[in-house]
Amino acid sequence: MNKPETILEQMTLEEKADLCSGKDYWHLYSNERLGIPEVMVCDGPHGLRKKDYSKTGSSLNCSVKAVCFPTASCTANSWDPDLLYEMGEALGRKCQKEDVGVLLGPGINMKRNPLCGRNFEYFSEDPVLAGNLAAGFINGVQSTGVGTSLKHFCANSQETRRMTIDSVVDERALREIYLTAFEIAVKKSHPYTVMNSYNKINGVHGSENAHTQNEILRDEWGYEGTVVSDWGAVNNRALGLKNGNDIEMPGSKGYGTQKILDAVESGELTVEELDKAALRILRLIKKCNDNREYNPKYDEEPDHMLARKIAGESMVLLKNDGILPLDKTKKIAVIGDMADHPRYQGAGSSQINPTKLDSAFDELFDAGCNVYYAQGYETKQIKAFNNQKLCQEAVDLASQSDIAVVFVGLTDEYESEGFDRQNMFLPPVHNRLVREILKVNPNVIVVLAGGAPVEIPWADNVRAILHSFLGGQASGGAVADILTGKVNPSGKLAETYPMCTNCAPSNPNFPGGKATVEYRESIYIGYRYYEKVNKKVRYPFGFGLSYTSFEYSDLTVDKKEMNEGETLTVKFTVRNTGKVAGAEIAQVYVKDKVSTIFRPEKELKAFKKVYLEPGEEKEIELTLGKRAFAFFNVNTNDWCVEDGEFEILVAASSADIRLTETITVHSNAADIPDYTQTAPVYYTGEVKNVSDNEFTAILGREIPPSEPSTDRLIDITDTFESACHTKNGKIIFKIISTAVPAGMARSVALQTPFRNFVAMSGGAFNQNMADGLLKILNSEKGGAAEIVKEVPGLLKGIGPILNEI
Repeated sequence: MNKPETILEQMTLEEKADLCSGKDYWHLYSNERLGIPEVMVCDGPHGLRKKDYSKTGSSLNCSVKAVCFPTASCTANSWDPDLLYEMGEALGRKCQKEDVGVLLGPGINMKRNPLCGRNFEYFSEDPVLAGNLAAGFINGVQSTGVGTSLKHFCANSQETRRMTIDSVVDERALREIYLTAFEIAVKKSHPYTVMNSYNKINGVHGSENAHTQNEILRDEWGYEGTVVSDWGAVNNRALGLKNGNDIEMPGSKGYGTQKILDAVESGELTVEELDKAALRILRLIKKCNDNREYNPKYDEEPDHMLARKIAGESMVLLKNDGILPLDKTKKIAVIGDMADHPRYQGAGSSQINPTKLDSAFDELFDAGCNVYYAQGYETKQIKAFNNQKLCQEAVDLASQSDIAVVFVGLTDEYESEGFDRQNMFLPPVHNRLVREILKVNPNVIVVLAGGAPVEIPWADNVRAILHSFLGGQASGGAVADILTGKVNPSGKLAETYPMCTNCAPSNPNFPGGKATVEYRESIYIGYRYYEKVNKKVRYPFGFGLSYTSFEYSDLTVDKKEMNEGETLTVKFTVRNTGKVAGAEIAQVYVKDKVSTIFRPEKELKAFKKVYLEPGEEKEIELTLGKRAFAFFNVNTNDWCVEDGEFEILVAASSADIRLTETITVHSNAADIPDYTQTAPVYYTGEVKNVSDNEFTAILGREIPPSEPSTDRLIDITDTFESACHTKNGKIIFKIISTAVPAGMARSVALQTPFRNFVAMSGGAFNQNMADGLLKILNSEKGGAAEIVKEVPGLLKGIGPILNEI
């Protein structure tokens, strides 16, 4: 491929506009005349989901076989960027084998609320942890010559109305919580692409948001790569291109191209602006093409073993009174369908077709355990009925055994991309099974599976709890390794486990209204909130048990006083005081002792995972820069350190501080916001009760309406849900709700803007059809009989979208 600058000079205006849209769902634009090669992009964050074109059907169900690694909800608990680098390398090698140029991941959105249906794809509630893990992953993938797509940029923390919702968030929270992880990853790993999000950010779509895409991403952070839309995130193509969205995905069969050409002709978009985007895209394509390997060697078996290693280092031991590791001579009842058919990945666009699948029961048997199996429940019928026969068989086996290991967790019906959970409950069948087994056997060990926090009503009654999360195709083997002691658990929670559904600070404002979701809690998400209000949690951020113990000592800092902008070197020693080798995750938090602005009790600023033999000790050295002490000052639009004392807290978890040192930072900071009079609630942290006036004060503008107006004409940006207040919209809404199964498919059908049916259906639903639909929705004429005639055409248009995602 020639130099991008040379090719750009040879392109016609229409070719430049074409370049800014994908060729189809999974390929970037190519042009034989200009020598622009084809580049394929594919999901996903924890395995390759490449469509198998030899088979008919959706790419979700007809993808090539690939190793399914643990999801981000699992790998985050490793707190190990080097381990994520290894995983990235393996994914990159697979991409090279399959001729894939860009892998669409990782996802690093903050876990604002535990009910978000896509939380299993994201790392953490903390941006420092998420950003550093993402950087490790990206550097690993890109070391193989394959690009990545850092997503979803930004403030995309729910699935409900994800394509239309407006995230109303104050600038400080946006910078400190929702953008910091992206900033860390961009600066440390330089991803080939950044993928914007479906939602609006403070009234402006992510795909056309100049503040986030141009002012922050490019101008402030210096990002030089390509910005690609999430699939179907484009709202106004010309405005999006002008404001930083280079590539529209998927290809819209000329629809987006024409919008760009029309905008150039009208003067809305300049040729120079189009050229900037085109040049960035050409550079991306050239980079992918230059790094392409032909006939690379690739062996899947080592990657399966790597997936097992990663899962073993990421699963979290939540409770253990000494019953683990298992005594193999005991009679062990292994109970639960998930013991034989594991829940190992999430549902939706990241779904992988695994090369093999480990069973925990088989792996325990192979490890020499004296195990017996009872199904206990049917996962596929988890919501349909309670199979009393299976439950009784499990109870009977448990009553005849020394130990009962019970496998329970969330199923695809409970958490998935496309919809949010309604609560943190486990399936009732699972809770009942644990309770019944406890009646006949006190030696109960529970293995949890799932990608998000759950309520655990029996936690105080069982003897041990191992959380396997969504551990990938080798999760069964990893569980067996930990239960038997072959692997010493070292994972620590990357998110807080609250006591109940209603405990989360964002809960009163999740998932929000039909038009907006208000981030009234501001900076107080996760442990930042629970610690501020001293609220009891089930398991704190950074918590996890081991089969050994660790001692912290000898904390030193290289200076007791420092000026703003200087760095601080923190050193301390960790010693393995137990009898087995293990790994400890040391965490460093910073606390501003007295501040004018409201701040959390403390915030994570650095961490390190260290491996130690029995009796071994190592010195850990970490460096803290200005940002470790700073907050974002909305008055100066910059990061600001307030003069005063700060505590350096070395911890085994957010709730387990081992060592403390105090330093003084000198600063000339001025014009620091003081909300003690206008928004006092934020100084107490009681953000579940924020008044309109207080939220307005930190937002810096009036709060937009949470519900869309019904006194208006329906247009192409509407959805069947937002149009259901009309006479005919109500009829269509009811028909589609009945025709399309509950879950992701129904959410997509009802909450996808009509513009997407035109852009993403490959011509099955064209602009004329959209105009006809709008005419029907805006008319008071017609009735059920007439509307039913139109539904097959509507479903035909929706079909290709459901098929591909």
